[in-house]
This record gives sequence, structure tokens and C-alpha cells, in this order.
Amino acid sequence: MIYKANKGQTSYGEAIGIILMESYMPFPPGCPGNATTFDYPVRYEIVKGANMDRLVYKGDPKLLQPFIDAGWALINQGVSAVTGNCGFMVLYHDILAKEFPVPTFMSSLLQLPFISRMLKPGEKIGIITANYDTLTDKHLEIATNGADIPLAVTGMQKQPNFYDAIHAEKGFLDFDKVEAEVVEVTGNLLEEHPDIKAILFECTDLPPYAAAVQRAFGLPIYDFSTMINYVYSATVRKRFCGYT
Repeated sequence: MIYKANKGQTSYGEAIGIILMESYMPFPPGCPGNATTFDYPVRYEIVKGANMDRLVYKGDPKLLQPFIDAGWALINQGVSAVTGNCGFMVLYHDILAKEFPVPTFMSSLLQLPFISRMLKPGEKIGIITANYDTLTDKHLEIATNGADIPLAVTGMQKQPNFYDAIHAEKGFLDFDKVEAEVVEVTGNLLEEHPDIKAILFECTDLPPYAAAVQRAFGLPIYDFSTMINYVYSATVRKRFCGYT
């Protein structure tokens, strides 16, 4: 076998490139920002200035060019697909998908059409977001490409332990307390909307608690990790082994 070097590329073997927002928060296993979340190597690129205020609260259009630059930095180092680490990055998805020559999937919300096709008519998808107040119709319209999908949405912004770790960025996270908050918020949403038959975590800080939510309510849970694993499985195919 002959291996070929690519000009300007200094490392190899990282199929998934993850654009990170600039933050001061711990990433437990399960978060895309924790490399041990994945069974394969990933590569990171930070967008300076893409913080909670500018990205989640304001959706600053001036961040578009830094996102483009970060994506190209990953592509030039050989990644086969580009993703992000915040569902609110969906605001830039359409432009980035046109810009980059590799599959691009900037938000877990992009799974909404796929999930909806597995549900019966009238059944809803429950979305748990980092901030209900700033997840707008525009975010959802981009994610669904305008499709009419029954949704019920709630947020984590009023949960004290989640807020301190993620919104206030105090630099620490009490896993057990945040897990309890995620389960409680999900349970309240399901009580209000019993026709929810699948849950989608918008926020990349929520996948670590997916197992607990599923144990509590028995529903399929989708998040950034399910999407990234799906894309990886399509971009890095392996030969099947078995018996005939």
C-alpha cells in the first residue's frame, strides 16, 4: 500500500472535524467537546469570540466568517466532514454547507426531519434546548428546511446547576445535579405533551444525560452524538466480516 502526503496537512486519521465555540465549561464524556465521547479520533478548531453571548443569545452574523475560516482549517487538515458543538450554529449551516466541499452538519436540530419520518402522524418530537427564549422559529426553519413537523420545546436556562455550568460558565459542573435537572425538565415536557414519542437534545451539553432520560421515560433520544456517529459511519466505511 502506498500512502500519499497532502500539502499543508500535518496529521492524519481524523475524519470528523468539530468547530468549537469559545467557552469556559467542563465537557463530561458524551459532549462533542470531549474526545473520549467517540470511538474514533476527531479534530477540533476553536472559533475565537463565538461565546454564549454572541452565539446563543444574539446569533451574531459577524461570526460567519470566523466559522468559515475554522471549517477550512479543519478541511485543510484532512477531515471528511465538519460539525459543531452548539445547536445554535444552525444559523450558519446553509452557508457553510455551500462553502465546504465535505458533508457539513452544524446542529443536532438537523435530525428533525429524519426523526419525524419514524413517527406516526400527529406524534411530536420533544426538543430540550439550552435556552428556550433564544431558540427561534428561524433556527427551526433552517433545521427542518421549512417542513411542518409537530414539536414541543422546553429549555434548561432556569435550572440553577445547568445555568451555573453552561450559561454563567463558572467553570464547574455537578454531574448528578444537572442530570436530575435534565430528567425533571424532560418529565415536565412529557407531562404537558403526552403525544411526544421522541426526544431531541439541541444542546451539546446534554448527551451525557441521555441514558438517564431514556431509563426514566423509555423514549428514543437523539443528540449531537447520534448525528456525528451516523455521519462517521457513512464517511468511513469498513469491510463487513462474517460467515456465509
